[in-house]
Amino acid sequence: MITYNPFWNTLKDSGESTYTLIHIHRFSSSTIGRLRKNLPLSTTTLNDLCRILDCTITDIIEYRPSARDQSL
Repeated sequence: MITYNPFWNTLKDSGESTYTLIHIHRFSSSTIGRLRKNLPLSTTTLNDLCRILDCTITDIIEYRPSARDQSL
């Protein structure tokens, strides 16, 4: 399962906030909601977050194996 747990620490350390992501960088509140709920995001959105927060992808997402993952 992909989680966005690292994103919240990176956001906190960056000086940005969900407010600035929405009102300055024009992210939708539904995108912030998707981050909170660990729902899928586009690679374009992930790229934008990396650029804004000046970080790498691993500072935003992580993979954790889960029993709820689909079988392959």
